[in-house]
Amino acid sequence: MGAEALNTYTLEKTLSERVLGIIAETGMTKAELAIQINYSRSAVSQYLRGKYSSDPADIEEALAGFVKEHEAKIQADNPDAKENTVPFLKPKIQYFESRDFLQTIGVCRSCQEDMALGIIVAKSGYGKTHTLKKYAKMPRVAYIECDDTMACRDLVEAIENQIGMPKGSGGTIWRRVNRIRDFFNANEGYLLIIDEADKLMNKYTLKKMEIIRGIFDQSDVGIVIAGEPRLEAEIKTNLVRFANRMDFYYKLKGLSAQEVKDYLEGYDIDGPAMAEFISRAQNTQTGCFRLLDRTLNNVLRILKDSGKTKVTMKVISQASSMMMP
Repeated sequence: MGAEALNTYTLEKTLSERVLGIIAETGMTKAELAIQINYSRSAVSQYLRGKYSSDPADIEEALAGFVKEHEAKIQADNPDAKENTVPFLKPKIQYFESRDFLQTIGVCRSCQEDMALGIIVAKSGYGKTHTLKKYAKMPRVAYIECDDTMACRDLVEAIENQIGMPKGSGGTIWRRVNRIRDFFNANEGYLLIIDEADKLMNKYTLKKMEIIRGIFDQSDVGIVIAGEPRLEAEIKTNLVRFANRMDFYYKLKGLSAQEVKDYLEGYDIDGPAMAEFISRAQNTQTGCFRLLDRTLNNVLRILKDSGKTKVTMKVISQASSMMMP
């Protein structure tokens, strides 16, 4: 998470904010908190995200007791400490539900449910991989992140490992691919995500992409391939049979100005600093979600160390000095 939280809390903060502050301060996980208050992890997570649909009275009583116990311990350890001397910094959002995030998740879900073929395209830093890895935590999802050194055998082995096939089964690539097909046909409902798929293609061979197409054609499995913009161009130009099979497509657009403001909601940011954050997210040359997020990480470190809460251009300038130009 981002910055750590304060040791004392004001009455203006909600119960969720106070609990999240303690989690950030202590390094406690939500699972550990759930055990401590005798609730399920999912119930705790839903409440802290404002998604708790049941009557919250009981869980709020348990969380309030947890906060009170923590504050009593802090006071016992620091009897001379004054209240509100350490600023509260909101924990950073781990998964921000931007338009790109929701559309990417939507393509993955549709491909898995309909056993369809989809493509996700994005420039580096737009959050494609972060979102795909989030979806990969769902049941029956196999995620592969490719690189330039992968050979056909490496790709097949990576898929085998992700779906839990026994190691050392050996055989030719053709035999191994057939076993993968058999697995998906016997275990319907899987989604295979091939990330950084553009790295599987070069001017000498397209065999690795043909392996993926072959698995899709002869298996009951959904597949999402993802990569940088050249992936789309290469498929349209050199893999017509692949392009003709595409059911779903999404190209990430980057954050809107309003989405940047929503992502930064809860932080005390002056006008010029907010404009700079927006520029770092949207600049046509270098702007992206990753740059915005890295800047925010360093800003939160500076604020924590200085005991301040106000984000100004001076703070952003300090944050920039900690990053590679």
